[in-house]
Amino acid sequence: MTNQQDVPLPSQLPGAPKIRFKGPVELRRGQADIPQADQYLLDTKDRAEFTHTDPWRVLRIQSEFVEGFGTLADLGPAISVFGSARTKSGSKHYAIAEEIGRLLVRQNFAVITGGGPGSMEAANKGASEAGGVSVGLGIELPFEQGLNNWVDLGINFRYFFARKTMFVKYAQGFIVLPGGLGTMDELFEAMVLVQTKKVTTFPIVLVGTAFWSPLIDWIRNTLLAEAMIAEVDLDLINVVDTAEEAVQQIVSGLSARTGF
Repeated sequence: MTNQQDVPLPSQLPGAPKIRFKGPVELRRGQADIPQADQYLLDTKDRAEFTHTDPWRVLRIQSEFVEGFGTLADLGPAISVFGSARTKSGSKHYAIAEEIGRLLVRQNFAVITGGGPGSMEAANKGASEAGGVSVGLGIELPFEQGLNNWVDLGINFRYFFARKTMFVKYAQGFIVLPGGLGTMDELFEAMVLVQTKKVTTFPIVLVGTAFWSPLIDWIRNTLLAEAMIAEVDLDLINVVDTAEEAVQQIVSGLSARTGF
């Protein structure tokens, strides 16, 4: 009777190819000439290099979603307020944003902004001074330094798409003040999400008729005229001029759709 220990392994037979296992994967011949997984893990050479690989970035992205979901899960009803970081303190737009933050709190909403200066700071200030929850979702940018002083609950993000998910997931609507490319990005993303029914109840209010009218006219006279959108898509947004009108549009919009 042959001892089992005396039976050669397939890789030990004469002429047998080199065989290596990488987890459940079997590698043969030239494919077998790779370092072991533990060697990659424990090798001290180039110890920082792996932190710049896509698999590692996936873990960072995952951590941002986990942190955002965990932090904001118990936030309650909230409205995201957008506007320019360049809005000056004491300006008309700053005053309106501050009043919007205050009035939203009186309607039992938390206020979510991008956490930066300008209109974002103003909305956070109004919410904080009114005793509400003032949230800032910051982003790593070359020209903005940290969260404004009126943020009571703040999260900083590396990745725009993770941050933008939080703006939508934990808000019942958007109020959009005059702003630049970042503001336009958030506005059109919200419109697309409503248009495509990715979110089913989401009032979007633009503040400042003079500022927004040229854009609305272009949407109507170009996009609609060229059949790039449907006429019903124009109903995705409402344009107002005061903080009171903006908050009322949010409240009435939610009430009409959900009985909120």
